[in-house]
Amino acid sequence: MPTSFSARPRVRSLVTVLALIAAAFLAPGFGVLSGAGDAHAATKISHATATSMFRQAGITWSSSGNCSDRNNPSCTSFEQLNLATAQAAQTLKSASRCALNITGGTETGHAGGTYSHWNGYKLDFAKAACLNSYIHNTFTAIGPRGDGAPQWKSGSGNIYADEGNHWDVVYYNCGGC
Repeated sequence: MPTSFSARPRVRSLVTVLALIAAAFLAPGFGVLSGAGDAHAATKISHATATSMFRQAGITWSSSGNCSDRNNPSCTSFEQLNLATAQAAQTLKSASRCALNITGGTETGHAGGTYSHWNGYKLDFAKAACLNSYIHNTFTAIGPRGDGAPQWKSGSGNIYADEGNHWDVVYYNCGGC
């Protein structure tokens, strides 16, 4: 009988440890659609799903080639976009109340890397007075990127880089959706 009493604290400790591990997996900043540590685990969506989400939010998109072929750099494609990236664009639209026009998605032709357009983490937005003002007045200037582009960081950690004629935005998360 003493053995069963001494085993109970170990069982309780094991259950506690497992609960803490499960909570860590579900905590903000760790889950599938969260931050920078989960580049490989993001939920991907189709071009059709993304355009439906954008249309519903009142976000427009355009391409120099008037197309959506992911393998054509003249197109604007959302194929394999991260769900969190699409949600973050919706959050930006709702929070800023600005007209948003996406000019770059997941199509080839952008710089590579883990948090790239191709991997679904980035969108390009056309410059506009309302959007420029919102970014400058709401987010924190964090200094230039390696290529000299000035950057602003949102409260949720997403980065907005001013590339001159457009905003290049990396979305690590949905921006508070």
